[in-house]
Amino acid sequence: MTSGRIRRAQLVSPFGVGAMSMLVDGTSVITAGLDHWFPKGNTDLALEDFTVHDWRLEARLNVKEFRLPPDWRTGSDKDHRNARLSVPVLRFPGYAFCMYCKRLKKVPLSFQEVVRCEDLAHSGRKGKGPRMSQVPFVSLCENGHLDDFPFKEWVHRSKESKCTGTLRLVSTGGGGLEGQVVRCGYDAKNKRDERQGCGASRSLMGITLVGRKDEAGDESTVLTQELQGRDNPYLCNGARPWLHEAHGLCDKPVRGALRAAGNVYFPHVESSIFLPQQLGAVSSAMRDLMRRPDVEPVLNTVHTFLGKDATAAQIRRQIPTELFDSYSDEELLAAYHDRFGTGGDQPDDANDESDDLDIWRHPEFKMIRETPQDDELRASDPGVHGALLAHIERVRSVTVLRETRALRGFTRGRDSELKVPVGKALLRRRSLPPDQDWLPAYVVKGEGIYFELDPGRLDEWESRDKVQARADRIANRYGQVITDRGGRPRDISPRMVMLHTMAHLLINELVFTCGYSSASLRERLYVSRESSRTMAGLLIYTAAGDSEGTMGGLVRMARPEQLNSVFSSALSSAHWCSTDPVCMDAGKHGQGPESCNLAACHGCALLPETSCEEFNRFLDRGLVIGTFDDPSLGYFSASE
Repeated sequence: MTSGRIRRAQLVSPFGVGAMSMLVDGTSVITAGLDHWFPKGNTDLALEDFTVHDWRLEARLNVKEFRLPPDWRTGSDKDHRNARLSVPVLRFPGYAFCMYCKRLKKVPLSFQEVVRCEDLAHSGRKGKGPRMSQVPFVSLCENGHLDDFPFKEWVHRSKESKCTGTLRLVSTGGGGLEGQVVRCGYDAKNKRDERQGCGASRSLMGITLVGRKDEAGDESTVLTQELQGRDNPYLCNGARPWLHEAHGLCDKPVRGALRAAGNVYFPHVESSIFLPQQLGAVSSAMRDLMRRPDVEPVLNTVHTFLGKDATAAQIRRQIPTELFDSYSDEELLAAYHDRFGTGGDQPDDANDESDDLDIWRHPEFKMIRETPQDDELRASDPGVHGALLAHIERVRSVTVLRETRALRGFTRGRDSELKVPVGKALLRRRSLPPDQDWLPAYVVKGEGIYFELDPGRLDEWESRDKVQARADRIANRYGQVITDRGGRPRDISPRMVMLHTMAHLLINELVFTCGYSSASLRERLYVSRESSRTMAGLLIYTAAGDSEGTMGGLVRMARPEQLNSVFSSALSSAHWCSTDPVCMDAGKHGQGPESCNLAACHGCALLPETSCEEFNRFLDRGLVIGTFDDPSLGYFSASE
């Protein structure tokens, strides 16, 4: 099978474990589970080349470490370490069809040869027929399972069909799925041939539909209810092809989907900005030493037995003396605490495994809003322009930051809530204990702009009844959707919607002002109304670890004159969307994903999903600049 090339970052998202991608020869494959990313017994394997750490994120996801996806290395005569490592993939879907006679054929997941048609009517010799293409249809369920589409069961309207006839997938010329017909017992010219099967025929109309209710009143699908009949529904069999498992335990409704559809794979990526235990106490050179292959395992052993109580003298007795002679005991101990997240002033979420994003983000908010000076996190105060002082309290130019992004699971069908243990269980066949567990991740070093709203102005604006009522439209709609799915409601506050929308408007403006691509910038929201951790801040930072994110172009825009110009242009553009008045009018009823947006569309406020934390939900220009009916409604309504 011809290999394919995917960047490391893409193997975390969007082509991580369980995701489908296309090889250069056109073969559709699915990324295999973590069990086989680093083969056991490989004497040339040096895992220290791939290991990365972030003590906060490790505690949150309950893992020992993170690993970069393996990269391909040819090796040399002198160094065979990590040579010829690659991320394994499996052929999926297994069904293929002939472009000429429409015959369907299923091959194993591990099949590596070219699939050829066996129909002698046009191939001449068996095994020498034309190359077959993989079908565009798969089946999935809300538990994350994925399987080949059940063509045999569908056309025969039975889960126990004994017919062994030849199946063909024929296009009848009609539009949509109703024009795709599965037939059993037809020849290459689509004429009935009793020698080849029973003659059953059925179109694929409706296989992707959901929303129907079963007898218990739960949401079901057309495929589950109509494959055989409502009295005997067709349910998911728990297949996990990325782990080479054809069967499992599951009783959820199953639905059809196009293999390239956006709802087949929703990666859940957890990100963390690295926070030093003691600002400025550890140099980059010391951190590099702590990662050395002859140092890190020793430190892990020291931490296992002594934990946070280890002294500098005890650490020095275990590590190569000549490497650390030039460093003081204070820096060595600070580096030890920095690596394992022990000692110093512990943030309030140091050992928190809660899904509460407010708790997780609050330590970042407290540190970034100041002017930290460290080799891993550095920010300065450029000042706030006089025209923005009425709305913005502080601005920070973040010249250095390090972000770790780890894949912790995925969902299918819809982007729903996913508990950490449930998501991690999808990534490998057998769960590992926390002291051995790891997740795939990658690290981005970049820069950004942070600004924080004026608390007095924000409280006054949020207390207005009309403002709260408009935000409640989104909150109520989302509450209804998430409750139907069995999820946990969130606080969709006016400040959250307004700040989120403002982030999108600013990113769209920075794309034109700075020349960044829209996918190279990301937002990070710090929003909470809890009295113990009130937040109203926004960080816009570089999302790509290449030249676009390291040349200082973004941090220069934090200067007062330039930031004021960016704000003015963004707010001016927000007053009129290219689809207005339709966009603003649609905001009265809701639009976008799950109708959780008001006045926001692709013409004004949407971003690539990799740049947005909320999958382009919870957006409304009305809460930023006002509406046609009430221009004073927005937080920035007085700004021009």
